[in-house]
Amino acid sequence: MSRIFVTGAASGIGRHLVGLLAGRGHQVVAADVDQDGLAGARAREGWSDSVLSTYLDVTSDHDWAAAFDFARERLRGIDVLLNVAGVLSPGFVTDVHPRDVDRTLNVNVKGVVFGTREAARRMIAEKNPGHIVNIGSLASLTPVPGLSIYCASKWAVRGFTLSAAVELEPHGIGVSLVCPDAVETPMLDIQKDREEAALTFSGSRALTVEEVGRVIVEHVLPKRPLEISIPMARGLLARVGGVAPAAAKALYPLMKKKGATQQKRARES
Repeated sequence: MSRIFVTGAASGIGRHLVGLLAGRGHQVVAADVDQDGLAGARAREGWSDSVLSTYLDVTSDHDWAAAFDFARERLRGIDVLLNVAGVLSPGFVTDVHPRDVDRTLNVNVKGVVFGTREAARRMIAEKNPGHIVNIGSLASLTPVPGLSIYCASKWAVRGFTLSAAVELEPHGIGVSLVCPDAVETPMLDIQKDREEAALTFSGSRALTVEEVGRVIVEHVLPKRPLEISIPMARGLLARVGGVAPAAAKALYPLMKKKGATQQKRARES
């Protein structure tokens, strides 16, 4: 049984992970800035008493310290941090709003940095060979026209996570990066009506939170890989785009056309 801290727990992947982990006997701290959303998730999902809820604005280092103090007081510490919280605002480069730039980089990048830092400091002090799992995206691996700011934030998450993994390995702390394709969450819903987000829908289908949760619980947590993409085939394609972006540009029109078709179906359904 582990003590697990989950951010972005009010919805999407985070909410599903809380219930899944608690159902497997773990002690879970569900953290989110959306307290009403957390309360609603607890009611809808029927979270057990093993799930503790706390407020956390991931962009605030003070909030991170307070949230981990809460976990130490109630659970005597944390063994695993799941940095799930994230935001996305579609937009072409010429149209992106400064407010969305700040919010995306603050939540997606600073949130992961502050969380990793706080968890690592405490694990080292407690001589706890813990595990930090940061949620990236296939956008961590390849350019994504139409989602340039989100893509930039997720490339930053990958660079930071891989660097942190090397630094923390001597302390016995594992650091993993999980890069899923599009997932059926509120983040996907906001992209259905946006032309800029057509590439998001270029896969055969969106992943479910159950699929992502299963990979994290059954593979990432026990095996502590450095990084993993979901699904593997799309991950390999994304890596090709990252290694040879000039060559990948030739595929974008075809993928955008396919994505637009899938996007229309998703919107109509």
